Amino acid sequence: MRTLIFFTAIAIASPSAFAQSAAQKAETYYRKGLAAEKAGEPATARAAYNACLELYPGHANARYRSGQVKINAASIKSAATEIKIGAVTIPVYQLDDATVQEAIQALSLAMEKATEGKIAPNFIIDDPKEKLADTRISMQLKNIPVKAILGYIHSQASTRARYDEHAVVIIAR
Repeated sequence: MRTLIFFTAIAIASPSAFAQSAAQKAETYYRKGLAAEKAGEPATARAAYNACLELYPGHANARYRSGQVKINAASIKSAATEIKIGAVTIPVYQLDDATVQEAIQALSLAMEKATEGKIAPNFIIDDPKEKLADTRISMQLKNIPVKAILGYIHSQASTRARYDEHAVVIIAR
């Protein structure tokens, strides 16, 4: 009799245990999707959200995030580029009366050196009216993130940046 009660209790508890397990797996896929989205990998994020939805079709957040990733894939990639480039710290960055082109080239070389070649950024200067031709930049900075250096260049040269998936475009204002 005890054995029968034991197996009955297991049979009753098992469906809820499996359902909880599927919900937990779905939540794990959802969290992987969020991490992939933050890392700038929209295809991986979307696959994780879809796996979540296969296990738990009622997961509203996964359904929403999957749609947002589909719509915003390019901006997700460009945001990852901005984070990756902006997080690099340059030990020493010195310029004296440099052009914008020289300032950007020096920054690119400093980034490659600081990351031991792991990050080799592409910078493009978009200045069709040649507003930046006579602009000169001078600065002496130590242990500063690239994002801050770009901010100083923007303030001195009246430029702004647009982050694309494969390049940072410096635009004259």
